[in-house]
Amino acid sequence: MSSEFIKRILSSIVLLPLIFFIVIEGSFLFVIFLVICFFISVLEWNNMSKKLKYKNFGLIFLLISFLSIYNLRLNYNDNYIIFMYVIIICVSTDIGGYIFGKLFKGPKLTIYSPNKTIAGMLGGFVMSILAMHVLIYIYEDQNFSIKLLAFVIFISVISQLGDITVSFFKRLAKIKDTGKIIPGHGGLLDRIDGMIFAFPFSNIFIFINFY
Repeated sequence: MSSEFIKRILSSIVLLPLIFFIVIEGSFLFVIFLVICFFISVLEWNNMSKKLKYKNFGLIFLLISFLSIYNLRLNYNDNYIIFMYVIIICVSTDIGGYIFGKLFKGPKLTIYSPNKTIAGMLGGFVMSILAMHVLIYIYEDQNFSIKLLAFVIFISVISQLGDITVSFFKRLAKIKDTGKIIPGHGGLLDRIDGMIFAFPFSNIFIFINFY
């Protein structure tokens, strides 16, 4: 087991409970946390894109994404539950992709993200569905509906597309990680690349009363 993988696990063990606490607590604590994450993300994107023509587009997207995160958590009653669902789907997708990709390897998924494999993509779907199935059964004591399955798969797809998109821009910038703030993970954008795409679409789901 590599030292980077151990760092990755330890960072997740420390960060995930803290993030869940902040999300559930809400209020000013969540707002402060969100603002800090936004400015770190902007700084990392700014350093990565420098003076390239897509820089401002990325900054606008980050603003929209973080506003959607704020809106989902604070402007809907009890939506910290759905908020946490999105986090869990994204995290489990990432974990499934990492584990299945390492175990089964196989054909590459895309040239824009050389570490991504088809096995990893499928593993992301499997892990996110399993994680949500267990969570729904324990937390809400209800069956895993077709509607929820569609929600999980869709958010998992968006999360993986977000990961690939950020990887594409990292390749353009000729860097491996967007930063070094999280041991074993790199920068903040390396960790939340799927989430910043998933949350805006989650708002759409809520708006159209899909979930």
